[in-house]
Amino acid sequence: MDNKKTAGSSCSCTQRLEIKPLNRFTENLPVSEILNTTSTITFANRLDHFLARWGVNRMGHIVKPCLYRLGNPTPDSPVFVSANYTLSFDAVRSALAGTDCYILVLDTKGINVWCAAGKGTFGTDELVRRIASTGLTDVVKHRILILPQLSAPGISAYEVKRRSGFTVEYGPVRASDLQEYLKTRKATPEMRRVQFPLKDRLVLTPVEFVHVALPTIIGSIILYFLAGPLAALAAITTVLAGTVFFPALLPFIPTHDFSTKGLILGGIVAIPFAVVSFTTNSVLPLWENTLISLAVLLIMPSLVAYLALNFTGCTTFTSRTGVKKEIFRYTPVMALMAGSGIILSVLLGIIALMRWI
Repeated sequence: MDNKKTAGSSCSCTQRLEIKPLNRFTENLPVSEILNTTSTITFANRLDHFLARWGVNRMGHIVKPCLYRLGNPTPDSPVFVSANYTLSFDAVRSALAGTDCYILVLDTKGINVWCAAGKGTFGTDELVRRIASTGLTDVVKHRILILPQLSAPGISAYEVKRRSGFTVEYGPVRASDLQEYLKTRKATPEMRRVQFPLKDRLVLTPVEFVHVALPTIIGSIILYFLAGPLAALAAITTVLAGTVFFPALLPFIPTHDFSTKGLILGGIVAIPFAVVSFTTNSVLPLWENTLISLAVLLIMPSLVAYLALNFTGCTTFTSRTGVKKEIFRYTPVMALMAGSGIILSVLLGIIALMRWI
């Protein structure tokens, strides 16, 4: 259930409630205020979404973690739980237009639901703490919380029930299905299905690209003067392959691991550069052209694979344990390939320098 910040413009303080601590995790917690919010997504919200997608102030797109009142809820109104990442919160409140309810926002450190569940910030302890600090037991008569399905890895429903008295109910994957879900309080198989279409994959590419854009520009300029325009173009192509082409082609690249997918894609984009390097330098001996091509085939795939591995944090295709295994399995291979290619390139540069001298 995912999208922005409403504190300031669309939220106002209304009341303060006192409660008893539930356990050692909730002792001496100050009781927070219930804030008002709306389902309206303003221009400021959309600007915040844009900046978040492009990685600007990456950890600053947050909404205050507390209990929000949407519409005119009663003690019998449903309670939804969301992350304090602005895109997550905005997706929920906008999808619930016309619904009188409460939204309990957890402190996930500005991280979306899926990633926060994996990191533990959208977890059992934080949920129990937030129930206590908001005085939720005194706000509603029922004891049911509707959580996003993607939060399940971080939540122990049994522990939440034991420590707070609230029953966890998992809603649909997408916030857009909430209205339909509320009609029966049952999620259809389609609502449970996690999808990751091309549009959703491409939306995530700016964040990864922005992080490597400046180093890519600097590296390309340096390579242009050291090895020519082909080397500079190879650097740019490598970054585009790892941050843009890879997400777009993700389902179509064979193998399961992102690292091997990246190695395959990297090998494909490296072949033209290796062929051109081998065939255009006719003045060089065959062995030297061969080593230049080999360096290209070592460096480009390993860098694309590394960038592809970073994308594991953006998709529900992966698990935390699976990513850890993949890191330990393939990072040494990437390092060996890249290191060998760089050493080979340095040696070839020294040979070329000696030739000039």
